[in-house]
Amino acid sequence: MHSIGVRPKTITTLLGKITFRRSVFRNDSGTLTNIPLDEALGVEGTAFSPGVRRMMARAGSRTSFTDASEDLSVYARLDITPKQIQRVSEEVGRAVEDWICKQKPEPQKTGETPDHSAAAATTAVPKCYVSFDGTGIPIRKSELTASKGKAADGNAKTREVKLGCVFTQIRTDEEGRPVRDPDSTTYVGAIESSTLFGMRIYQEAVRRGCDRARQTIVLTDGARYNKTIAATHFPGAVHIIDLYHAREHLAELTKALGLDETQQNDWRGLLDMGRIEDILSKAKAHIESLSASAAVTDELRKKLGYFEQNADLMRYAEFRLAGYFVGSGVVEAGCRTVIGQRLKRSGMFWSVRGANAIIAVRCCQISGRVEDFWAAAA
Repeated sequence: MHSIGVRPKTITTLLGKITFRRSVFRNDSGTLTNIPLDEALGVEGTAFSPGVRRMMARAGSRTSFTDASEDLSVYARLDITPKQIQRVSEEVGRAVEDWICKQKPEPQKTGETPDHSAAAATTAVPKCYVSFDGTGIPIRKSELTASKGKAADGNAKTREVKLGCVFTQIRTDEEGRPVRDPDSTTYVGAIESSTLFGMRIYQEAVRRGCDRARQTIVLTDGARYNKTIAATHFPGAVHIIDLYHAREHLAELTKALGLDETQQNDWRGLLDMGRIEDILSKAKAHIESLSASAAVTDELRKKLGYFEQNADLMRYAEFRLAGYFVGSGVVEAGCRTVIGQRLKRSGMFWSVRGANAIIAVRCCQISGRVEDFWAAAA
């Protein structure tokens, strides 16, 4: 390449606009251009300094782009439009995603000793939990799938964001209840297939040292794709179905069977103790005593199938004695805070690409990794 002269550039910084001059280089064919100073300063292809972009991404990932524009005007006297904040926030989100992807664990070769040096900084803990769930967010009509939804017309109005979290537990309290380690929860999420998400949550679990923990526990709602992820990526883990999801399924079953409140409480007590065989026995006897149609009977047996298929994942008394969490409240709270507070506001409709970018930024921030990202970017 050769210099084609010195050109001025004006950028917005936290202290106002500045103009500087730098050399521009181009190859002989004119197809490639390079500006070394822009690269060194981190302003290649942008009119905003790294500090301003960082502020824009933070504001844009926490509130609406319009509100973020107003906030930056008030807090920092930055005259930035909502569209500019959206564009920069999504650019930063894609950069975060690229940064995360580069940290994927390398496949282990046959006969090779596992190398855990990349995770050496993470102290091994007695228990490492992996939990994941899904929540729908409003998507632009042009990007909606043809799958069935809950709307009156039967068409989907949302796409599912798969969110996962990893946290650790060292101790239990005086009553033997598990206590989550402070500041140990990290999140990952995206709108993507269960296959890709399984790789994503596995990558985060390995980064957090779950492969070196004395015990790994997977907490899910029992959905088929969640069980597949657990079996594929965490085959040696203790898999627990969230107690509160199990209670919801039991409530549907007891209501369909026409049980009174006392009977429902008795059955809930059996569930809390993990006595699934007793529930199955009672339910089958009750179904046989009903003079219901074949269609109703088939529907009842279908509801019962949830407990038949997941009995070993509902031994709640045993899990409590072992000091395990039996509820997936951490990831459900994450669905509300990480996803819902920003992406499920009234009147919002996202593109999949834009939503994934904002999700990446929010997961990075709430997981306490934002300083690591910006240090890597610098």
